[in-house]
Amino acid sequence: MPEWGDVLSAHDGWLRRVVAVRLSEPQAVDEVMQEVALAVVAQRSPLLDPARLVGWLYRLAVQQTLVYRRKAGRRRALVDRCATRRPAPIETPDPSPLAWLLSDERRELVQRAMRLLPPRDADLLALKYGEGWTARELAEKLGVGVPAIETRLSRARRRLRTQLESLATDFKEPSHD
Repeated sequence: MPEWGDVLSAHDGWLRRVVAVRLSEPQAVDEVMQEVALAVVAQRSPLLDPARLVGWLYRLAVQQTLVYRRKAGRRRALVDRCATRRPAPIETPDPSPLAWLLSDERRELVQRAMRLLPPRDADLLALKYGEGWTARELAEKLGVGVPAIETRLSRARRRLRTQLESLATDFKEPSHD
């Protein structure tokens, strides 16, 4: 049975290139490579033919890249759904053009801020506010305790607030002194 750490180290360079070519996010390559390593270690039966190892690693890298892209697509769709959710108008049935413009800018700002958050924070906020899950539901679904979820939510909200404040300063006009 091969030493998987050595096998992965020996093939790391070209596997990373295969993954990078298939992803539009350079920062995601490390995440996919971790999943490849986990899949390699998790495999139960050793390869009987060592000549097939390279092909197997290639297929595994491609498969993990596709899994990552699917997850990223679902995450983007969830963020988009959360950002486009608008509360029902209270005062007027037809919002003014200015209200629409502000709403669109706010949605864009939230989407940009969510994309800058770590994926775990973005997922947690999207499930909490987009899907309306309670802390208890989040804890059950994610397999952690309610206090841990509440702490994670607090940190995620703080990070989102920081990102929104940072992005909002980009929208302000420079003062002409």
